[in-house]
Amino acid sequence: MRPEDFDYALPPEAIARYPAPEREGARLLVLPKKDGPPAHRAIRDLPRFLRPGDLLVLNDTRVMPWRLMGKRASGGKVEVLLIEREGGGVFRALVSANRPLPEGERILLLDGREAVLGPQGRERRLAFAEPGGLEAWIGERGETPIPPYLGRPAEPLDRERYQTVYARVPGAAAAPTAGLHLSEGLLAELEAAGVERAALTLHVGPGTFRPVKAARVEDHEIEEEACCLPAGTARRIGETRERGGRVVAVGTTVVRTLEWAAMEAEREGGGALLREGAGRAALFIRPGHRFRIVDALLTNFHLPRSTLLMLVCAFAGRERVLAAYEAAREAGYRFYSYGDAMLIA
Repeated sequence: MRPEDFDYALPPEAIARYPAPEREGARLLVLPKKDGPPAHRAIRDLPRFLRPGDLLVLNDTRVMPWRLMGKRASGGKVEVLLIEREGGGVFRALVSANRPLPEGERILLLDGREAVLGPQGRERRLAFAEPGGLEAWIGERGETPIPPYLGRPAEPLDRERYQTVYARVPGAAAAPTAGLHLSEGLLAELEAAGVERAALTLHVGPGTFRPVKAARVEDHEIEEEACCLPAGTARRIGETRERGGRVVAVGTTVVRTLEWAAMEAEREGGGALLREGAGRAALFIRPGHRFRIVDALLTNFHLPRSTLLMLVCAFAGRERVLAAYEAAREAGYRFYSYGDAMLIA
């Protein structure tokens, strides 16, 4: 497969630069898993398409305000995106400046904070000189790392809206955006209708969104991300399958975590359905993947040629998904992180 096999045209005005005024204000394109035209609905209609006994699986990672601005000793601007904390005051990070930054250079941040750069590479290690009180300082001074294609700086509203209402475990550099549509009221309505809920954690990093540059899709390598599948969630998934209910993944990050855990369980043997506990998932799902766990998917509309779009195409068929994207574009849907949603039921 080639990256251009997953391309489509999108006018810039179709990109949602801001969220809908309310979380439930998004539209919902419902794509049947088998043949049939898509239906145009709203997120508020989601309870109509799920049924008692289904299990909604959510990613409870919490987006951190990990974009920091600083400068070199010479005065040049430096932008830092923290990716993952390794311990103490040391982070994996993306660091950009107008000129190369050598190993050992000190970055001057706000309020007199300093950090020292590790070896050169696509990612850098960043060691804060004084780790005391670091979490509180980042929480106050850091910016929400909204996607660059929004074409604007982060604003106060992004602190709330680029975060799911069920975000619990700190550690993500980007949001699991399918869950941004779910309000407390809608989740309560689903629960009252007999749709159960469980959670897992995958800390979304930039690797999820890194473009496919290989000439062959199969040669692209996705970066691993920290994840955790609680024993209780694994048990409830098993119970759902036994009673004939559907496992409904809210977002591609949930799909990757569940399918990775299932493949790990197969590799380890022993008869378990899923590998429980913490791990590091690096599963690139593309057409040809045999889905083991996920029966239905709620997801946003993704960028052309992205691994996320390839995952959706693997789930419902490339031609079918691209045709649905075309229908959504013609119907005026809003695309990407703050945009509308699709349910493959």
